[in-house]
Amino acid sequence: MTRRLLLSGLIVLTLYAAGCAAVGRTRDFRPIEQSSLSRITPGVTTGAEVIRLFGPPSHLVKLSNGNAYIYSSKLSKTTGLWLAIVTFVNMDTRQDQVVFFLNAQDVVTHHGASFHAAEASYGLPF
Repeated sequence: MTRRLLLSGLIVLTLYAAGCAAVGRTRDFRPIEQSSLSRITPGVTTGAEVIRLFGPPSHLVKLSNGNAYIYSSKLSKTTGLWLAIVTFVNMDTRQDQVVFFLNAQDVVTHHGASFHAAEASYGLPF
């Protein structure tokens, strides 16, 4: 009986020790250059100039009086620990986003930006 209990405990310990750990990083879309925003002048810059500086938008929203160009870039950092029976995972996803509002004449009226992708971090999965 003691031998059987010891063997069972050894099997369970081996299964728990036979796990793996992983670290991953995922970037969705291309990075947005924050320095390029200084080249945008509301009332002067056209939609074609925005596309030349930032590339094609992630999303194009049709508005009643023009368009909105939305540029998004996400960064995810993942840490995981897989054991035989239990899995622990931590994922931190942050996003950079810039939105340009253009009037019916295709001129930028205003824009807004949020830069947080660089704040994504790896963390313990518990």
